[in-house]
Amino acid sequence: MQVLQKILLFHVLTCLGQNGHGSEIIHGEKVPETSMQYMVSVQNDQGHVCGGFLVSENFVVTAAHCGEVETTHVVLGTHNLKNADVKNYRLIEEKFKPKTYENIGKGSDIMLLKLSTKAEIDNSVQTIQLPETGMNMKEGQQCRVAGWGKTYTHGHVTNELRMASVSVISQEVCKYKWSGLPPNVICAGGYGTNKGFCQGDSGGPLVCNGIAVGVVSFNKYMNCNYPDVPNVYTEISKYVYWINSIIKHQE
Repeated sequence: MQVLQKILLFHVLTCLGQNGHGSEIIHGEKVPETSMQYMVSVQNDQGHVCGGFLVSENFVVTAAHCGEVETTHVVLGTHNLKNADVKNYRLIEEKFKPKTYENIGKGSDIMLLKLSTKAEIDNSVQTIQLPETGMNMKEGQQCRVAGWGKTYTHGHVTNELRMASVSVISQEVCKYKWSGLPPNVICAGGYGTNKGFCQGDSGGPLVCNGIAVGVVSFNKYMNCNYPDVPNVYTEISKYVYWINSIIKHQE
């Protein structure tokens, strides 16, 4: 049974942007520019730190642990970070984390970023739908995960957005493989396959049937190409009320 490495996992998944831009999803494929226009690169002055996704003109969802690295702005509207247009840069005005968030190993690994100015919704910038409260995921359901994270452990970096198809794994299996699994999570990819996420993908969405159901949270310490433990995501349906309350109050 795999023991949850709380502090070590935190360092693996947050110390990502210091090499400049991130790289790719494990064993994924390049995302067409006409797809996944909700994807966001959360950055600091050194480049890509985490993924994220646009849920309204003013707000981006990412992982709470991404807030442990100082981030200043987001980049919208491009899948190749080398081609980012300055008009699609937005400063981060405010960050919101659940009161229940302490660290990555205890769950509630989700964060809202309020943008300084509204995103311009057009052909290259879109929002993604969130799930309803209490939405249940079925074992074996096919979903997609995307990001600019590494293609393999300690891999080279690139600027192109990648995606991979992953299957939802039952909570029973996930709890068996991850000792001390936090509550309100979804497991998909990694276990029994060579597809999943890696360093740099944190904060990106798990998308099922066009709905963002999960936020990339953690994987196995220092090893991205692995078949022995599942990838773990924060389950968004458990936080929809919190998200909507903040957006309504702020807008």
